[in-house]
Amino acid sequence: MGSVQSFRSMCDREKNTNVRLSLPAVCIVWQTAMIILFGVFVRYDMEANADWEDYKTKKNITRSEIENDFYFRYPSFQDVHVMIFVGFGFLMTFLKRYSFGGVGFNFLIAAFGLQWALLMQGWFHHLGPDGKISINVYGMINADFCVAGCLIAYGALLGKVSPVQLMVLTLFGVTLFAVEEYIILNLIKAKDAGGSMVIHTFGAYYGLAISWMLYRPNLDQSSRLQRSVYHSDVFAMIGTLFLWMFWPSFNSAITEHGDGQHRAAINTYLSLASTVLTTVAVSSVFQKHGKLDMVHIQNSTLAGGVAVGTAAEFMLMPYGSLIVGFCCGILSTLGYIYITPFLEKRLKIQDTCGIHNLHAMPGVIGGIVGAITAAAASESVYGKKGIDLFQLPPAKQGGHQAGALCVALCFGIGGGILVGAILRLPIWGDPADDYCFDDEAYWEVPEEDEESIPPVLQYNNHMRNKDVCVSALFMGQ
Repeated sequence: MGSVQSFRSMCDREKNTNVRLSLPAVCIVWQTAMIILFGVFVRYDMEANADWEDYKTKKNITRSEIENDFYFRYPSFQDVHVMIFVGFGFLMTFLKRYSFGGVGFNFLIAAFGLQWALLMQGWFHHLGPDGKISINVYGMINADFCVAGCLIAYGALLGKVSPVQLMVLTLFGVTLFAVEEYIILNLIKAKDAGGSMVIHTFGAYYGLAISWMLYRPNLDQSSRLQRSVYHSDVFAMIGTLFLWMFWPSFNSAITEHGDGQHRAAINTYLSLASTVLTTVAVSSVFQKHGKLDMVHIQNSTLAGGVAVGTAAEFMLMPYGSLIVGFCCGILSTLGYIYITPFLEKRLKIQDTCGIHNLHAMPGVIGGIVGAITAAAASESVYGKKGIDLFQLPPAKQGGHQAGALCVALCFGIGGGILVGAILRLPIWGDPADDYCFDDEAYWEVPEEDEESIPPVLQYNNHMRNKDVCVSALFMGQ
């Protein structure tokens, strides 16, 4: 038995040799390219200092007049940044032998992707007449949004791909995202403050399409590792709580200062709260003995934040936000119970994190809610100034919102199939079927794993049980 295990380990090491050689090369080459491109194209945004210059020359100026965009946006940027690196990272640590990969590769591709995102979005949105990209806090937030789409896609592939494949996925994902976002926001003129369509729908279907292309018929060989343990679920819950707390900042980070930002935070806040209660109720009803499933609590409780994203700055009304959260809590939880097994069995889509239930379906719901809310907008509700939130007449705006959802779906599915075909090439060093969901493929793992140590049996120290044990001992004598 030991010789068989040694032979398997040797084969796995041989299979992943090219990864261990290519990963440093990819990282160094990529970072060198970024240094050159940033040196050629990127400059600081000089307008960021304008209000402070006015302050130097004027007296009796009010505080609000000197608070520039950085002052307003940076707290939201911090919140979004924590969501990307801590929230998404720890949410992926639920597998019992893949916590290093979950949080570590999340760290890698986020840092890799945000640099490319600054360039791609800069070329589309912040390119000056001199051909230079002006970098500012608004661009930093959008770069994190762009990376979020790739991290969502990573959730469907968690434990089944190599780090080099993840970097290729991110390279193409960021590029597709930038093009898709430009079409939706600038050409179609749709509104999507929280990214239900641009981020979540695109990212989820991008990942699901790649997973479909990389289907592994023998993945059941790693089924013993495709589970969680008590402490891994606790770590994943840390990610859930960070995401849940900061989601109002995520949905309001790039909205206009004032009413729109205020509504976005409130709508998200209420939708998330509603989703938690609904998820707990549905999970308890469908589990044996009325118990709760930690998978549902970790994921479905966030679905309301996804679904309210597009309409976050609209007059959705507080009760409307609660309704959105209520519906998503039901749909997402039932998705984990019924839809995820169906996708794997019938459609050959192996969705490790269940992103179809947390991001894809709620993202589509968010796009539909946004289209309906925009089409129903009126001056009597928004006011003469508030209706200017929309770039088009309400009825036309609703149609454009629906069109934007179709664009997000097309880019996600079409782009995922294309990138999945590239990732199927036998050059990336992906793990063998019986070596998936295991950190040992790419990480130095401590030799002494506490899970392998047999548990130490201890007597129950409750006095009543202790007396019973002592009595039984004497009776036995």
